[in-house]
Amino acid sequence: MEIAEPAPVEPTLESLAADAWKLTASGPRVLLGLAGPPGAGKSTLARALVERFGARAAYLPLDGFHLSNAQLERLGLTARKGSEPSFDVYGYLALLRRVLTETGRDLYVPDFDRTLDEPVAARHRVAPSARLVVTEGNYLACDLPGWREARGLMGALWYVDAPGDVRQLRLVERQLTGGRTRVGAEDWVRANDRPNGELVEESRGRADRILSTIGMDMFKS
Repeated sequence: MEIAEPAPVEPTLESLAADAWKLTASGPRVLLGLAGPPGAGKSTLARALVERFGARAAYLPLDGFHLSNAQLERLGLTARKGSEPSFDVYGYLALLRRVLTETGRDLYVPDFDRTLDEPVAARHRVAPSARLVVTEGNYLACDLPGWREARGLMGALWYVDAPGDVRQLRLVERQLTGGRTRVGAEDWVRANDRPNGELVEESRGRADRILSTIGMDMFKS
């Protein structure tokens, strides 16, 4: 008689938080990276983890390092906003290094404002009390200049995944909320978000862990 293999245990926010906090045993402050394709739920998970720890954790989104619309226009990247070359990877890398070395002062973190459709300075703060800094973005696992150096600073890197149909719905909704028509939103996802996601998916083998957050309370709305 064959014995059935036990079903894999799906992660919960509580179990992921416990695993994340274990990383802090390695030093006074540690970076946890969340990589994954657009629409996988990285920012939602990152914010939920940070909220759980309060002042002991901080949030550092890659989206704050989007190039401005003026720079994208200069570089001919307006139609590829969100693609790998449309980020200031070396500015991001510099802030990660500061986060790990300047632990006795407030550090300010930029973000992306979807209403303005531009990056904004100093929306988030890494306080001296923060021992865990959760950083998330599409390209954190990519084996490309700047990104591989950022990967090397992280105590762990998790790859957050979601089924393609779920990501499609989320991404179209994101574009609709930003003011695009239904056709415009679907065209943007097809021409921009989808190829970005394909590049990211090639990097998943460089992550320490691959997880899905489908079914977690924070994703059920």
